[in-house]
Amino acid sequence: MVADGLPQFAERVINERLFTALNSRRRALLLGAATVAAGAVGLTSVSLPRTDGGTATPIEQSSPEPTTDPTLIAHRGFAGENPENTRLAARAATRENGPGRQADFVEIDVIPTADGDVVVFHDDDLAGRDGEGMGITETSGVVWETDTETVTSAEVLQSGETVPRLGELLESIPSAVGVNIELKNPGSTSLRFGEKLSGEALDAQKAVWRPFIDRVVDIVSTHDHEILFSSFYEAALAVVAEQSTASVAPILWESVDDGVAIAEAYDADAIHPPVAMIRNTPFFDHGRFGETDLVRTAQRHGWDVNVWTVESWYQADRLLDAGVNGLIADYSTVLPK
Repeated sequence: MVADGLPQFAERVINERLFTALNSRRRALLLGAATVAAGAVGLTSVSLPRTDGGTATPIEQSSPEPTTDPTLIAHRGFAGENPENTRLAARAATRENGPGRQADFVEIDVIPTADGDVVVFHDDDLAGRDGEGMGITETSGVVWETDTETVTSAEVLQSGETVPRLGELLESIPSAVGVNIELKNPGSTSLRFGEKLSGEALDAQKAVWRPFIDRVVDIVSTHDHEILFSSFYEAALAVVAEQSTASVAPILWESVDDGVAIAEAYDADAIHPPVAMIRNTPFFDHGRFGETDLVRTAQRHGWDVNVWTVESWYQADRLLDAGVNGLIADYSTVLPK
């Protein structure tokens, strides 16, 4: 990455790669110990989330079969290694000679400008903050209130890369690599985040989304990638389901039941839960998600489970042991090459 002019990412890439290579034996021993420890907990049964108004049937507590051929999804183009949501990140995530494994899908975020153009950017504001307190760009302004020229001139993480339009970024991704497009807020404070809606409330939210998604679908239709649309917002997925045959995946937040209901409503191909929702892992948050066994529920419905955001090989191994299908990861090194 230093050769690409990105020294700010090089140290993290090198450390992750060396750590993985030098600790393979300790890794096997550690995972074996973790498995024994998990078995000592003595859990015997769980209940599936209620999705049909009835009582969920208890199931025996044994992990689903481990996943041996996972899908690797480059979160914002492997944001831990590259300047997120840029053309450089897309190229780096899909090259065969990178520091880790080539991505099967590249995950990106889309949002409109004041001129109605679709750009690839995560935050509402151009000066949004990332996890390390670093400004994403040195330009300020809410994206949907800022003209396209200003938005697309903003430099991302002092990398020399600027905020791209959706079509430009798609051109940087080989057609054999899939694209997971996360639909961000198109410019409204009234949108309902992570909730299942119905009736007039859902119709009103869909009206807000429809012009933006029309533009996104039009752009995507001129490219040959496999597309998966995801969003925290039910109405966004509802409009996609009306206007496109592309796959959809709700991103789950606080309510497992709402996420499952949304997936059922729009014939989803996948669900995207956070790491803390995955039972049979050290990361499962029992206090928030109780007796949920989301992987079992997804298998019953035929959905893939793509988990966000995976930061290390240890997380990846434990999640794959629990039966998840895909890893939405910040680093290409979470899986071996």
